[in-house]
Amino acid sequence: MKVSTNVANYEARLSDVLRTARDVVRRRLLTLLIVAGLVTVVGVFLTLRITPVYTGVARVQIDPTRNPLRSANEAQAQLASEAIETEVSVANSIAVARTVVQRLSLDKDPEFTEGLDEAIAKGKLSRAGRFDAVVNKVREQVSVSREKLTYIIAVRFTSPDASKAARVANAFATAYLDAKVGSSIGTAERQFAFFQKRLDELGREAREADAKVAQYRSQYGILSGGGEQNQRQQTIIDQQISPLAIQLAQADAQAAKARADLAAAQAQVRSGRIDTVSDVLNSTTIQDLRSQRAQVLRALGEIEDRYGPRHPETARVRDQLSQLDRQLREESARVIRSLQSQASSSAAMSGSLRSDMNALEGKQVDSVRASVIADSLQREADSAHAAYDRLAQQVSETRQASQNSIAQAKIVDAADAPQAPSWPNRPLLILLSMLVGVGAGIAVITVQELMVSGMRSVEDVEGELGVPLLGAIPAMRKVARPADLLIEKPTSQFAEALRNARASIMGVKSDTKPRVIALTSAMPSEGKTTTALALARTMAMNGQRTIILDVDVRRAQLRQILGTPAVAAGTVEVLTGDAPLEQAIEASGLENLDQIVVNKPYFSSENLFGNDVMPNILEELAAKYDVIVLDLPPLLGLADGRFLAALADAVVMVIKWDATPQHAVSSAMNSLRADGSNVIGAIYTMVDQSSESVGAYYYYSKKYSAYYNQPTS
Repeated sequence: MKVSTNVANYEARLSDVLRTARDVVRRRLLTLLIVAGLVTVVGVFLTLRITPVYTGVARVQIDPTRNPLRSANEAQAQLASEAIETEVSVANSIAVARTVVQRLSLDKDPEFTEGLDEAIAKGKLSRAGRFDAVVNKVREQVSVSREKLTYIIAVRFTSPDASKAARVANAFATAYLDAKVGSSIGTAERQFAFFQKRLDELGREAREADAKVAQYRSQYGILSGGGEQNQRQQTIIDQQISPLAIQLAQADAQAAKARADLAAAQAQVRSGRIDTVSDVLNSTTIQDLRSQRAQVLRALGEIEDRYGPRHPETARVRDQLSQLDRQLREESARVIRSLQSQASSSAAMSGSLRSDMNALEGKQVDSVRASVIADSLQREADSAHAAYDRLAQQVSETRQASQNSIAQAKIVDAADAPQAPSWPNRPLLILLSMLVGVGAGIAVITVQELMVSGMRSVEDVEGELGVPLLGAIPAMRKVARPADLLIEKPTSQFAEALRNARASIMGVKSDTKPRVIALTSAMPSEGKTTTALALARTMAMNGQRTIILDVDVRRAQLRQILGTPAVAAGTVEVLTGDAPLEQAIEASGLENLDQIVVNKPYFSSENLFGNDVMPNILEELAAKYDVIVLDLPPLLGLADGRFLAALADAVVMVIKWDATPQHAVSSAMNSLRADGSNVIGAIYTMVDQSSESVGAYYYYSKKYSAYYNQPTS
């Protein structure tokens, strides 16, 4: 419940603030419009006078991954944010700007040379510094920045000439690329020259090392190179020893076998068993002879059995058998001799090979030493070749960099002549001028509101003065005589406001109604006289016999409002005794309403109201009229109003809405209270019809328009 109450209070306060702001705007709408209009006109005028400038934009993409001479890590490092910002600084450098000025001859362009020749003539600038001054002016109009987090660098140049803006922007992008590639190529060329010189030296050293190796190999008979896994150089002696060792081993084996075979055969021969010698047994010739002997021997047995031992045929066969035996012995002896010859030959071969091996082994000591030295020379030559190969690779890379423009950066969007200026954005500036104008107007009326100390609301009257607000009379700015509206338009807002004021003064059910009603104000020009006349006419139109008495003798304002000619007697004449009261009373032309007015302003030091004349006049008039309305002079600065207010049954303070200073009204009220006057309330005059700041007086609202305007038939 408490929360709901707080919300309701907040909404009420918010609505009050909004309503107050609306009322302020309505009251000071003319001031707001004038100030806003003036500021807008000035803003539009200045906007139209601004010389438009155009911005040419060229975009360059940084992409070091397209450089084949860089590794992936190097390319990634060059794409870091710090590297991109470095490229931005390079593109915006003085060196690039100098190149652009030279290429486009901007040092002869009036846009950049304005005032420089005069400065040179006055001695403020040297001719050498003229070019630098042009470069600085050009740099002031160029802007290089990275587009968000991309690898795109935007080069912007502003100029009153659209084509020049595009041309210079493209020139900056091109000069940046030339500077970047030229620097890379220049570095590569210097590296190439150094590497080429060093490569020639290494080539010469490698050739010399190869010559030493070849000469040494030739000198010591070294045939093949080693080097890997501690393998030494191969010499002729090394190549000879290996097969010779194999041959020697084979010869020794053969000699040993031959000696063994010979020894075994000699042992068999000595024992008389030559036939058991293996070589004899294995001899084909002996086997054939033995086969023949066996046949002859069978034939001999058959012939002896047939012819007897002494038969010639038997003798012939025995001769054949003897020849075969002799051939067997000769062949066996020959086999034995062959074994002896083979044993001697094998021994001789083994001895010869051993002699050769001993000779080569003697030379191998020197060969090993030569191989070690040859290995050392070969390693030196290999090192020279490896260094040469590495440098040759670097030379190839630097040659490629020096002969080709590596595409590490490229223009992806060349600047075109812009069709619309980048500055000023006239629609935006005009809109801003309007907004600033409205803001200035609001500021002005806010200051006016803060400076105004006038009273506006019911709370101002009741809270500060301690009296009720009896009515709020709307302002009739287009009506010359607002009081006439009571007669001409009796159902108008103005008439209804006066009827409300009359009801508040007289009381709806009050038994004791005031008869002498005085209307006064703290200061002049509060609408007091018009309100008094309108209130008197309202009383009369409601059937009360009413007379209005103008006692503001120094202004004589009522006669001017009524527009009637002067009469013989008026208020002043009655007060001075120059004319009787009956002579001063004149008909107003409205039923139940008479009037006593001041013919012309009266200035005198005489106290017209400090005697018994005025009380007698009021007493006499009270006998004839139901209501006497007194139009009193202002209270501040004049004493007349205080005397007259003390004589009235009811005093009404007239306050010009939103104009009369509160302290002035409070001072006037204090004076009335000090005099014992019966102040029953206050009336606001000239209230803004669109304002509802008077609190309960909402009859100015459009909702009541049907009550105030008579429908047309």
